[in-house]
Amino acid sequence: MGCLCTKERRIFEDPSMLSTQTIFTVKEVKTLNELYRKLGSTLVDDGFLNREEFKLGLFRNSKEKSLFADRMFDMFDSKHDGVIDFGEFVRSMSIFHPDTPQEEKAIFAFRLYDIWQTGFIEKEEVKEMIVEFLNESNLILSDDIIEDIIDKTFEEADSDKDGMIDIEEWKDLAVRRPTLLRNMTIPYLKDMTTFPSFTMRTEREDEINI
Repeated sequence: MGCLCTKERRIFEDPSMLSTQTIFTVKEVKTLNELYRKLGSTLVDDGFLNREEFKLGLFRNSKEKSLFADRMFDMFDSKHDGVIDFGEFVRSMSIFHPDTPQEEKAIFAFRLYDIWQTGFIEKEEVKEMIVEFLNESNLILSDDIIEDIIDKTFEEADSDKDGMIDIEEWKDLAVRRPTLLRNMTIPYLKDMTTFPSFTMRTEREDEINI
């Protein structure tokens, strides 16, 4: 019963407070609340956004297994309680605003690709993510080509040649290759009047990035 009350208390957070903690104005936070309520009532109208609703609303898919979608949900669910509350939603969406500093986007992307949560990005993690992207996009690349992409990425990024990319190496790589963070920006968060075909992975099929 106590857990339920705790959940009830954090269904809604003060827009003014969320505005001070994110890049959004109070008006934009209120607009995001409309989107959040719409997404969160798709399957179960309980005031929260669960994994299936998240994948359905932001990825147009609720059931098919997706490493990227699941990793993104886990990043939004900062309290790790299986649902995304409104505060978590707004703070996470702030990362994708066009005006958010690139370093913040780079840190978020690093954590996203650090599948094993070791504090490093390793070749096996990169390959798993690339293969996932290709499968979901119905694209085919030979294993040799995938390995070549990974080797070239690590040759460029892994400056200390330890076989892993740490956060500082990743941020340096993102400065040199801004396209790495292209999917960390949702352009129409700049003008939130409507959310047409709202999706996190804009133009993902056009380029394979780690």
